[in-house]
Amino acid sequence: MKKLLFVLLLMFVVAAPLAAQKVETDCGCEDKPLPEVLGVVNGVKITKQDLSPETRSRVEELQRQVIEARQRELDLQIDSILLENEAKKRGVTQSQVIKEEVIAKAQAPTEAEAQAFYDKNKASIKGEFKDEKNNVIEYLRYQRQQELAQKLAERLRAAAQVKVIAKPTAPPATAADRARVLATVNDKQITMGDIENSLRPLIFNVQEQVYALRKQDIDVKVNDTLLSQEAQKKGITTRALLDAEVTAKVPLVTDAEAQAFYNENKDRISGEFAQVKPQVVQYMQERKEQEATVAYADQLRRASKIEVNLAAPESPSFPIATDDQPAKGTAKASVTIVEFTDFQCPSCARQHPVLERIVNEFGDRVRLVVRDFPLSQHADARKAAEAAEAAREQGKYWEYVAVLFKNQSALGVDKLRQYATEVGLDRAKFDASLDSGKFAEKVQRDVIDGHKLGVNGTPTLYINGKRVSDHSYETLKATIESALK
Repeated sequence: MKKLLFVLLLMFVVAAPLAAQKVETDCGCEDKPLPEVLGVVNGVKITKQDLSPETRSRVEELQRQVIEARQRELDLQIDSILLENEAKKRGVTQSQVIKEEVIAKAQAPTEAEAQAFYDKNKASIKGEFKDEKNNVIEYLRYQRQQELAQKLAERLRAAAQVKVIAKPTAPPATAADRARVLATVNDKQITMGDIENSLRPLIFNVQEQVYALRKQDIDVKVNDTLLSQEAQKKGITTRALLDAEVTAKVPLVTDAEAQAFYNENKDRISGEFAQVKPQVVQYMQERKEQEATVAYADQLRRASKIEVNLAAPESPSFPIATDDQPAKGTAKASVTIVEFTDFQCPSCARQHPVLERIVNEFGDRVRLVVRDFPLSQHADARKAAEAAEAAREQGKYWEYVAVLFKNQSALGVDKLRQYATEVGLDRAKFDASLDSGKFAEKVQRDVIDGHKLGVNGTPTLYINGKRVSDHSYETLKATIESALK
């Protein structure tokens, strides 16, 4: 229900699907013009035309998402203002309005309704009804909640003074374009700049994905060119070169290696070792050859002159609220790190000591702020986040989260209570906060803010508002030192 709540809150307007269109309008996604020559390998040029059709198609698809989002954003902002006003009028939060008007009023689908939906759509549903029943019921419930959210939006619009002056199309090119008023809601104006500010996280996400797609294509082209040049030097085919320099030099997988691999992964492998041994050996042999091919390509790269003209996108500086959040360091620190975390996420557990090391080394110059982003696939993460806040209420947040990260496979409510005892919390106070859901709204606020920032995984880190993709100690340290200068 909580996942549906923030989805409904963010997507308050149920916009009609936009027809697929070719990207002809500038989406405003390219922070720099794409150079004609993307790279040079020993004098051989790699141009824009060398990008694969699949990559070009995927880039167009990603950029189309921005164009479609720009067309929807005005309605979303209008309804967001109306929802905010309604919440203030009632003296409650926006989430509470959605709960009262949407969640509570949505009639629960019956098993018969779920069966009828399944029968009508079973050609496109994989699995038997008994296995898919819960998913179908959730889908039908969400549909009903969407319909109620749409009706609520319409009622709020009818009771307000809403004037749409123009729809956003192309991105603003000048300051005057950004200042152009697109709509008014009562006395509040929505400008083109407001639309673009909301789209910044999406645009940056698209820029990163587009860069990765193009970079992968260029790397493949570089390797192919190097292999071709080396084969020509030796007067043989590329296949013969790989056979001689890679395949022939890769040792065969032994029975012991195959057995060890099976033992380590048998929970994910169906069948006894004797039955699956040929497939295991084939998989391991192919993996060895892939690793050897990459190593050989790296060897050729080190002996070659390679120039790549594709620049990685630079993150804009996003405004991120840090009030009433767990923090280490002084508020006057020159550098602020904001981490969106999930206590059931293994990557977050590995990141935690890295960030603590950074804060300890830089002292008062760096402040670490933690915000919650429990992922939907982690069933216990949201309640664990509430428990961490209940521990913070008693001044033992950091001691408590250290225990959470060490026990990620055991984060049920009973265990959360047990950990509270371990770190010396007042159990009566802790249990009351946890059972009442006292901090559920606060966790929800973090999740909604994270989605607005384009967060889609954990851990996600920002240094002085700029998102950092490489979370290694070395990169974080270098980035902070650069910011301090």
